[in-house]
Amino acid sequence: MDETKGISRARFLAGAAAVSVAAATRPATAAGRRGLRHRGVVYTVGEGETAGTAWSAARMRRDIRAIRDRLHADTVDVTGDGVERLTATAAEAAERGLHVWLQPTLADAPERDILEHMAECGRFAERLRRQGASVDFSVGCEFWLFVPGIVPGETVLERVRNLLDGKVDPVAMQRRLDRFTAKAAALGRSVFHGDLSYAAAQDDKVDWRLFDIVGIDYYSYFRHHSDHIRELRRYQRWGKPLAITEFGTCTYVGAPEAGGMGWDVVDYDKGEIKGHLVRSEHTQAAYLVGVLSVFEAMGLYAAMAFEFVTPDAPHRADDPRKDLDLASYSITKVIKNRPDDPRSGWHWEPKEAFHALARRYARCAHPQ
Repeated sequence: MDETKGISRARFLAGAAAVSVAAATRPATAAGRRGLRHRGVVYTVGEGETAGTAWSAARMRRDIRAIRDRLHADTVDVTGDGVERLTATAAEAAERGLHVWLQPTLADAPERDILEHMAECGRFAERLRRQGASVDFSVGCEFWLFVPGIVPGETVLERVRNLLDGKVDPVAMQRRLDRFTAKAAALGRSVFHGDLSYAAAQDDKVDWRLFDIVGIDYYSYFRHHSDHIRELRRYQRWGKPLAITEFGTCTYVGAPEAGGMGWDVVDYDKGEIKGHLVRSEHTQAAYLVGVLSVFEAMGLYAAMAFEFVTPDAPHRADDPRKDLDLASYSITKVIKNRPDDPRSGWHWEPKEAFHALARRYARCAHPQ
């Protein structure tokens, strides 16, 4: 059967059995109890910036197996653009017994195209749900960033710069954001009948009555866990499950303090790191494990680390100035066979963050 249209009955039943076993051994996660209901990672699909980093179905299948068997995650947040890429990846994750958080994110396209792209993915998510898969559907991510017309700017980077430079009317922006969010939620409800969500930035104002699950991309830095808890409590006032749809940091000393702007250390014209950063996989790993402990202590619905792999940010041990992995939130590092060849093949290797999360995820999946 075409993986973009559905999933094979035999493989799905095997995956469903794995979900049942995991559920039977999972610690209780009702409100007020310790532990996350879902522990996972963000897996981004897309065309890639070069032929060498283009999406590959075979590579995706290997990655999904690694997410389950090596990272010990029970959830994969399938995001990015391209209906066929998104649905094939969601189907593979469901067949492997993973909980699927499907979140289409088509950027810099007309509103009509973004909504149709979302609707097609929602219809597929509903087919998976009806087949018995464990799936939540998110109508998108940070609409002000990805949807043209809410914030001035033709591209994502232009909109970020306009926001940072104060070239935005906040009242008009909020009005446009509210309008599009309501439209997306209504469309999502019309095609998907399971739990609906949306991934908002931390400071976004969202009418969460439109959704079943509150979704937050969380990149705060505090020295004390109590400060994280205090901040996260405000998202629980709606009385709905709280999912951390992204959390993470980059791979250099000082990256956690930079939060969601940690990536902004690259001179893209030169393809080089700006300044003199100190690579530190330990910094990244410590931050992820630290905030994960907070999410577990609060008994949140889900937490998905951002992200599994970033093909267009390769690691260069031989040239720190070109070590674009420093600016990556990925828990794996991309190693190119021929570092200076855009067409080069590549593979990923786990960073310290991968191993640290794997140990925590495995302990949750198999409590003593």
